[in-house]
Amino acid sequence: MRTLMIAGVLGLVAVLSACESMPRGMQPVLVEPTYEEARNHPLRQANYAATDELFKRMAVPVYGSSNRPGSEEAPLIVATLANIDALEQSSTLGRVISEQVASRVAQMGRSVVELKVRNSIYIKRNEGEFLLTREIKEVASAHKAQGVIVGTYAESASFVHVTLKLVDPSTSYVLAAYDYSLPLDKQVKSMLKR
Repeated sequence: MRTLMIAGVLGLVAVLSACESMPRGMQPVLVEPTYEEARNHPLRQANYAATDELFKRMAVPVYGSSNRPGSEEAPLIVATLANIDALEQSSTLGRVISEQVASRVAQMGRSVVELKVRNSIYIKRNEGEFLLTREIKEVASAHKAQGVIVGTYAESASFVHVTLKLVDPSTSYVLAAYDYSLPLDKQVKSMLKR
């Protein structure tokens, strides 16, 4: 026991002397992320996987929508995810998730309407593209969209809980839904700050 205490004290002295020998004003070197880490970032992978799961859960083919019956070529619209506690607000996280969902839908070979280049829809400054219930039919009809992907997110103590829904704009029926959670790590926290 006494040997362990002496070893512990000597270890502490060694650590403290190493700290003392560091020149004043010198900061510890921060390790920056690599391009490889950026390419394989888990946030994007989680959002891509959630989009894949959303389409696997479709009860009926989305192209059966009354806007363009039988046409797989009719586009989809992806709205900015909203904060569940304030449905007219979003964050960088909500906008990033919707962008990554739209990217994944396009990678799946489906057409996606890019709302940011359209003038005829409600875009709230610094929030993104919100599709309120009364606007869904109008916007989808104007763009001949067969479906609208909407979603919400909710922050808890350790996670951000995300819900994605694929909605038939002509009936407002939910064709598919998928829920998933993201860890509330420092990257996700930084995107939730307003």
